Amino acid sequence: MDSEARPDQRFLDAYRLRKTDEYSSVFAFRRAIRGRFLTLHYRPNRLETARLGLVVAKKLARRAVARNCVKRVCREVFRLSRVGLPGVDLVVRLTSPLGDASREHLRLDFAGLLQRLPR
Repeated sequence: MDSEARPDQRFLDAYRLRKTDEYSSVFAFRRAIRGRFLTLHYRPNRLETARLGLVVAKKLARRAVARNCVKRVCREVFRLSRVGLPGVDLVVRLTSPLGDASREHLRLDFAGLLQRLPR
């Protein structure tokens, strides 16, 4: 299959928020969408692509396995959806305990938040 026919679905460094200032600027913009488990904070950027940052507190997901699972699921949904997103910086925060939530619950929650994102 021709590689030019497929959109780029990699999760490169250019699609990640890394610095504290980048996270702070998204939180300072004070725009957020709440889901069942996650809150999506967003801020327009001057780039052609969306960038993602993740915050998963130990208070809500005690075990590293659970925190890493949340991050993996969010990265995967973002990676597959990035091409259709506007140029925004996104920070995803876990805001309620996972309890018996499955990976599918998290995936649906985050995908729903991305769909509600203003275009």
